[in-house]
Amino acid sequence: MAIRRLPPLRALEAFVRTVRLGSARAAADELGLSPSALSRRIGNLETFVGKKLFTRARQSMQLTDEGQAFYEAVNPHLESLARAVESQSENLSLLRLHLGVLPLFGSQRLFPRLAELRRSHPLLHIDIDTGAHIEDRVGDTLDAGIILSRGPASGLHAVRLDHNRVHAIASRDIAKAVGDLPDRERLEAQTFLIHNELPASFEAWKAALAMHDLEPAAIDHYDSGQLMLEAAKQGLGIAIMHDDHMRRAADDRLTDLFGIDVESPYSYWFVCKPTALEERPVRIFHDWLVRAEL
Repeated sequence: MAIRRLPPLRALEAFVRTVRLGSARAAADELGLSPSALSRRIGNLETFVGKKLFTRARQSMQLTDEGQAFYEAVNPHLESLARAVESQSENLSLLRLHLGVLPLFGSQRLFPRLAELRRSHPLLHIDIDTGAHIEDRVGDTLDAGIILSRGPASGLHAVRLDHNRVHAIASRDIAKAVGDLPDRERLEAQTFLIHNELPASFEAWKAALAMHDLEPAAIDHYDSGQLMLEAAKQGLGIAIMHDDHMRRAADDRLTDLFGIDVESPYSYWFVCKPTALEERPVRIFHDWLVRAEL
């Protein structure tokens, strides 16, 4: 059986990196090529496939519709080829990813699914970092991170993982004391539990109740969503958190006050430096995370 003629792999690599990085200059730097050498490789690929993959204006290159279709058709097969080689090679070392994760996301959403990632990519190992200021450390001590944010800083590759709703979560005893309908006097007699980095959640919840100037008896601040949930279970206060956290906790001791539907100012995001997507551990985790929809 005749072997089909394959496109030049170096040209494919130049094309894929340019698409992923969104910049011909960045792709050339990654490959150690001059911009003109990168352009020649892509030109060779265009000649091979008989399609214009990029439009060129001055020093910029823009993906054409045919180029986008070609990328979407080819990229999954390149990933499959890389996985096949990886699975059959005895010479490849472990793939190491340094990932920053918030503890509650890790325990509720990430860890229950990591076994399936390990089955698909047995060489990938992940160092988990739950320290503070994850976004600031991406590209330095961290390869990538999962953050809870109003929107990541510019300059980062970011994928939004969810859209959340803010809820007031409390023990059933506190819920009974507060009542079924919002009452200012009863609410102001309570302690509220607020995450240090998510103050806008409380403001959004108060606005939904038309109680912008609500002044609780006390506000206790936490730097851990996990501990906030535990404090709410123990009746230490009303935790202003995402509904997803309570649902995943699946604890009968907790209930949602008033059933008010409030859009959260914050979402979970996957973030990394754009150039990090060319590093195999980051690319594997990124692609799995997007598909897994944790």
